[in-house]
Amino acid sequence: MHQKKLTIPDIRNRKHGTPISVMTAYDYPWAKMVDEAGIDIALVGDSLGMVVLGYPDTVSVTMEEMIHHTKAVRRGVEHALVVTDMPFGSYNSSIPAAIDNATRILKEGRADAVKLEGGVALAETVAAIVRAGIPVQGHIGLTPQTATSLGGFKVQGKSAQAAKQLIEDARALEEAGCFSIVLEAIPAPLAEHITTEIGIPTIGIGAGPGCDGQVLVIHDLVGLYDRFTPKFVKQYTKISEPIAAALAQYKAEVESRAFPAEAHSFTMKSEEMDKLLRLY
Repeated sequence: MHQKKLTIPDIRNRKHGTPISVMTAYDYPWAKMVDEAGIDIALVGDSLGMVVLGYPDTVSVTMEEMIHHTKAVRRGVEHALVVTDMPFGSYNSSIPAAIDNATRILKEGRADAVKLEGGVALAETVAAIVRAGIPVQGHIGLTPQTATSLGGFKVQGKSAQAAKQLIEDARALEEAGCFSIVLEAIPAPLAEHITTEIGIPTIGIGAGPGCDGQVLVIHDLVGLYDRFTPKFVKQYTKISEPIAAALAQYKAEVESRAFPAEAHSFTMKSEEMDKLLRLY
């Protein structure tokens, strides 16, 4: 039995309550499984570019692709809050463009909220989107869309100065109106400190247990993406192996004509087949 649909205030109110579970979902069947498991937030992450579309990074993902996948996820969700990543280039060119694109994600994709990367530098944009009536989830630390400028996929905030900047980023996003913030790839003590410093929930990914919630990419969680597995991923199962075995068995049975068997075939009366043959 599904619980009631979660709302932005529900997530905000979990700041000092039960930790928030967040999982990526990119299409209808995965969204349905995430929702039925009782996950709080279904995140349509731009990571879909890599794990679903085969791009080398998240930068290549377009607005149309994010909206397309959000529509599919929305159809599979009844309980979870649906949050969609704004893709690279959709919010950093101008504030009007950011508002227009965030509006499209809610209107066309039917997401409940958008997520974008950046701290102090993006606070004004976040504030404008929030004023337009669109809930925003922030994202600081390792920001994959701009990982090149950060020196690659590396832990952020390891020095006192860098850590201070991340605290300022988190405060700026809270003040701008974010309802929660993702903290990615930062030292656990720093993430815990940020969590205590701000009044909105933090969602960690590679940020230790001191956050108000956690998020993972579902393909990493179930062992369905082998190109790269970050240190912070816990692989709860590895479904790629039985899938590969099933495909190999299918190929072998097709080639040996073991599949389809009689159990998988339809029949017709022999007299009807005889009639058919007499028609030639």
